[in-house]
Amino acid sequence: MMPPLVPRWPAWLFCWRAACIQGASVRQRMWVGPSRIPGLGGPRGAWGTSPVAPRGSCSASSRAPEVTLTPERYPVRRLPFSVVSEDDLAALEQVVPGRVVTDPEELEAPNLDWLRTVRGSSKVLLRPRTTQEVAHILRYCHERNLAVNPQGGNTGMVGGSTPVFDEVILSTALMNQVLSFQDVSGVLVCQAGCVLEALSQYVEERGFIMPLDLGAKGSCHIGGNVATNAGGLRFLRYGSLRGTVLGLEVVLADGTVLNCLTSLRKDNTGYDLKQLFIGSEGTLGVITAVSILCPPKPSAVNVAFLGPPHPCREGPSSPPCPPGLLGPPRLPAHRRPCSASGCPGFAEVLQTFRTCRAMLGEILSAFEFMDAECMKLVRLHLGLSCPVQESPFYVLIETAGSGPGHDAEKLGCFLEQALDSGLVTDGTLGSDERRIKMLWALRERITEALSRDGYVYKYDLSLPLDRLYDLVGDLRARLGPSAKHVVGYGHLGDGNLHLNVTAETFSASLLGALEPYVYEWTAGQRGSVSAEHGLGFKKKDVLGYSKPPEALQLMRQLKALLDPKGILNPYKMLPTHA
Repeated sequence: MMPPLVPRWPAWLFCWRAACIQGASVRQRMWVGPSRIPGLGGPRGAWGTSPVAPRGSCSASSRAPEVTLTPERYPVRRLPFSVVSEDDLAALEQVVPGRVVTDPEELEAPNLDWLRTVRGSSKVLLRPRTTQEVAHILRYCHERNLAVNPQGGNTGMVGGSTPVFDEVILSTALMNQVLSFQDVSGVLVCQAGCVLEALSQYVEERGFIMPLDLGAKGSCHIGGNVATNAGGLRFLRYGSLRGTVLGLEVVLADGTVLNCLTSLRKDNTGYDLKQLFIGSEGTLGVITAVSILCPPKPSAVNVAFLGPPHPCREGPSSPPCPPGLLGPPRLPAHRRPCSASGCPGFAEVLQTFRTCRAMLGEILSAFEFMDAECMKLVRLHLGLSCPVQESPFYVLIETAGSGPGHDAEKLGCFLEQALDSGLVTDGTLGSDERRIKMLWALRERITEALSRDGYVYKYDLSLPLDRLYDLVGDLRARLGPSAKHVVGYGHLGDGNLHLNVTAETFSASLLGALEPYVYEWTAGQRGSVSAEHGLGFKKKDVLGYSKPPEALQLMRQLKALLDPKGILNPYKMLPTHA
């Protein structure tokens, strides 16, 4: 008699086919653990030697050399803003008493992006707690013509939250209160400085989840997420913040408070003003509160980490495993097909996604990929071990649903189809929280591993799926030994490639070989130069590769209307030249 279904993976993933359970049908297989697919010797345990650090962290930064000031590295000129005076500090102290930071040591971190690629020289940081304090600060700075740099968790990839010169840093770190939560609708209203991971824990305790999940969730703020329209790991399932954010409270450049903090799912009255500020990167207003729709927490979550086809290996078939034991260490040799050329490629990854989407449908929540170079860096710099045999590419699939048995059966059918068709030859799975985190760490900590490899040139691109990885191979040939590593990984489910190039130190010649080549190549595919990280400081002058001149002109007009003095996050997002 078949044991009852539990949130585990079927025995056919340990001992392939009827060799493991004589006479059992595809639907009649034992449920055992720990989870494993053929190709991984022994049950999975603590296969990584490095603990999972807070997502988005980089422990090596404190030992790195000082970062060059942004104006010394990039061609940018300071605009004619006022300089903060002692009188200004005294006036601001009246607005946020005890929360005006001028200590140079305390200002080092907020002046530097966590990737250590840009550095400002701000002399003052303000820490308001309320919307009214933000309004008073901006009203004063507007009158004095003081530039303001809004800053959340400072986890951005494009220098959007770091001062370029001496802008006043306006931190939302103390604006971290949940204002309300509706446990029927799942609508959360909170201040902008709430850390994403803290919000995730808050709503999960009430049976919901945040529709957004990022590698930097332990540090990033929800206000910054909205301001950059962050994408992240759940985009495939829940879409962008433009659809899940219901309302915003925003303070404009002159101190005007715009309260559009509705909790309504439907409000068809006039212009949808909140959309102006989602993705505006702090250039049109400072987001102080967010109303966001949270979906119900899935009761069954499973993660599969898979290796698409490896080159053919000749040899006898592996013997069948005895009933009750974990299966053979590898699939039988005759079940390890290669592509016609004898060299596996990205085409198999794409076909795996196509099959996955068709068979998993409503329970598919993430489909991530990484190449072999990413895995090498994760091993080298973080001490994490690869749980599957070496492969040119690796795929991480997450399912999330409400029926453990139903979801496991669907995922099992997909994996059986993938194995039958030769799309997958090796992998491992997890359904408990610890194992899921360990598998996700291989994908989420790639950025951290790259930051430890040297200076990183980062590109966050949207491309047609059939051309998504072509640029990686193209750049490897173009750059040759001038780059340490050229890697590609990202969110295959929404066509988002994270292209990264590492070198020992910053090199103007290497940058010249990368830009504008990468952007021209992307524009040639009708792609986007920024899929989810925004434009910030680093990409502001390449916006024209993704937007026509008419769109740029309209953006400038909106900026002039809402921030006529240009004090909000200057030098960011909009191109320097017309």
